[in-house]
Amino acid sequence: MSTRPIARPTTGSDRWFGIKSQIHSKLLNTLTPEQLRSLNKDGMREQIGIVVERLVQDESIPMTVIERERLIEEILDEVFGLGPLEPLLKDPTISDILVNGFDSIYIERGGRLVESNIRFKDQAHVRMIIDRIVSNVGRRIDDSSPIVDARLADGSRVCAVIPPLSLIGPVLSIRRFGKKLLTTEDLLKNETLTTGMLDFLSGCVEARLNIVISGGSGCGKTTMLNTLSRFIPEEERIVTIEDTAELQIQQSHLVRLETRPPNIEDAGAITQRDLVINALRMRPDRIIVGECRGAEALDMMQAMNTGHDGSMTTCHANSPVDAFSRLETMVMMGTAGVPDRVVRQMLASAINIVVHLTKLTDGTRKVTSISEVAGVESDHVLMQDVFVIERSGVGRRGRVLGTFRATGYRPLCLSRLKAFGIQLSPSIFEELVEVKEK
Repeated sequence: MSTRPIARPTTGSDRWFGIKSQIHSKLLNTLTPEQLRSLNKDGMREQIGIVVERLVQDESIPMTVIERERLIEEILDEVFGLGPLEPLLKDPTISDILVNGFDSIYIERGGRLVESNIRFKDQAHVRMIIDRIVSNVGRRIDDSSPIVDARLADGSRVCAVIPPLSLIGPVLSIRRFGKKLLTTEDLLKNETLTTGMLDFLSGCVEARLNIVISGGSGCGKTTMLNTLSRFIPEEERIVTIEDTAELQIQQSHLVRLETRPPNIEDAGAITQRDLVINALRMRPDRIIVGECRGAEALDMMQAMNTGHDGSMTTCHANSPVDAFSRLETMVMMGTAGVPDRVVRQMLASAINIVVHLTKLTDGTRKVTSISEVAGVESDHVLMQDVFVIERSGVGRRGRVLGTFRATGYRPLCLSRLKAFGIQLSPSIFEELVEVKEK
C-alpha cells in the first residue's frame, strides 16, 4: 500500500479534512468493489480502524483515542450517510438545515436560526452529498436540471440548487420532520391553538367540510394537516397527492401518490394535476393535496364540488383572504374563458373553512385565525373570522403575548355539524384564552 505523506495544512480544520480524505482514499485502495458492496457499517468500522492505526503509525500523526473514534465515525458518515450533515440529522431538536455554500451551514432550533460549526471540505464535497441524496430517490440534478426537490429516508424534505443558478456553489435546504408525531395534546401544550378551536376543527373534519390551511413557509401547515387528518373516520379511503411525499397520515386505508419529474429527455413528467385527475378514478372518500401551487387547484375545486367533500389542502399565503385570492388565481391558470365571478363563486361553494397559521417572532407557531367562507356578495368573497389571536406585546424573554379570542360569530356550518351528530358547546364561541409568558 502507498504511504504517500499527507500534506500538512496550516489550519486545524484543513488538517482534519486532509487526514480524513487520506484515510478514505487508503480504505478504497485496500478494498475491492465486491468487498465494498458486501460490507455493512459494522464491518466497515473494523476496516477503517485498521487503516487509521496504520496511518497514525506511518505518518506519526498525534491522535488521541477520542479523535480516533471521531475520525472513524466521520468516515462512516462519508461512506454510508450524508457526511458532515449526519450529526445534525441525528439531533432531534433541529428542524431546518441550511447549507449556504461549503463553509456556511445554518440550523434552526426552537424556531431560531443560528450558524453551526459544521463545514464541508469544498464545493465538490457538497455536490457529492447532493448527488447521493437525489440518486437514492430516483431523481437527478445537473446543468440541464439544476433544481431538485427530494426527500431523505426519514421523510425530511430536501431542496437543492447548483450552479449556474446558485452563485455561491451548490446549496441545500433540509426541512426536518420529528420522529415523534405531534399529537393534539402537544399542540395544546405548545399553545398553537385552544381546546375550543380544536373542538371546532375536529367537528369540521368529521362533518366533511373542505378545509384549506394557509400560512408562510415553516409555519406548521403540514403539521396541522397531519393533525386534522387524525379526525377522519378510520373506514374512509384517503388519497394523498404531493410533489415530495412528507405527509404522515395515520389511517390504514391510505393511498399515497407522488409527482414525477421529467427524465433526461425532458419527457415523462407526472404533475400534481395529473395525479388529482387520476385520483378521481380511484374511488376516494377524501383527497388530500399536500400543497396547491398550480393548475391542480382547478381539479381539486371540482372534486370538492362533485361529491369528494371533506378534502383538505395547504396554500402559501399571508392571510385567509390572500389564500382565497391565490387559489382563485391558480384555478384560473387551469381554465380558459371562464369569468372571474364564476370561478370565485365555484371556489366559495367548494371551500368551507380556512385555517391560517403564523410563525411568530419568538419562533412559536400559532393558529392566528380560523375563518368560514360565507359566500360571495358583489363579486367579493365573504369570509367571517370564527377565532383570532390578538397580540398584546412581547414578554421579558421575547415571547409574543396575546389572547386567543372567539369573535362571537356563529358559523353557518354548525347546522351541518349538527346533522352529523356533532354538538359543540356554545361557550367555545365566546372563549378568551390568554397566551402567558413561560
